[in-house]
Amino acid sequence: MRKFEIVTKEEYLKNVEEMDHLEYDDLMCPVRGTKHSAGYDFRSPISFTLKPNEIIKVPTGIKASMESDEYLALLVRSSMGFKYNMRLCNQVGIVDSDYYNNPDNEGHIFIKIQNEGEKDIVINKGDRFAQGIFSKYLLVDDDSSDSERAGGFGSTGKGD
Repeated sequence: MRKFEIVTKEEYLKNVEEMDHLEYDDLMCPVRGTKHSAGYDFRSPISFTLKPNEIIKVPTGIKASMESDEYLALLVRSSMGFKYNMRLCNQVGIVDSDYYNNPDNEGHIFIKIQNEGEKDIVINKGDRFAQGIFSKYLLVDDDSSDSERAGGFGSTGKGD
């Protein structure tokens, strides 16, 4: 089943304790803007101004479940990149299906953005700033990976 959920309040507060202006009860699951939109719009749970060259890691309070052969691609909304030169720090975020409900952070999705433009970018609480697109992926015929996720963000890269 493919769906978005809000992480538990305990998990959310654990990850955002330094930001005292976040309201758990105001979190909203991503939705599509129109019936033909590919992307599900993520809304910011905080208000902030991003000055040129500044970076912020936004705790969305959202997790996503999906089929085992799917992933969620995270991207900046087209208008934000085009109008303001806003970028994801990792260009495209990939959320694997086994990230959901992992023991480290419940699969809490964070989106790290940078202002690469020349003007301040103002994001108000509730503004759409990023989007997620679900997609299937293929395997090579001789795929032999049988390891399991051991934790949250970056856990599949342990030992590299």
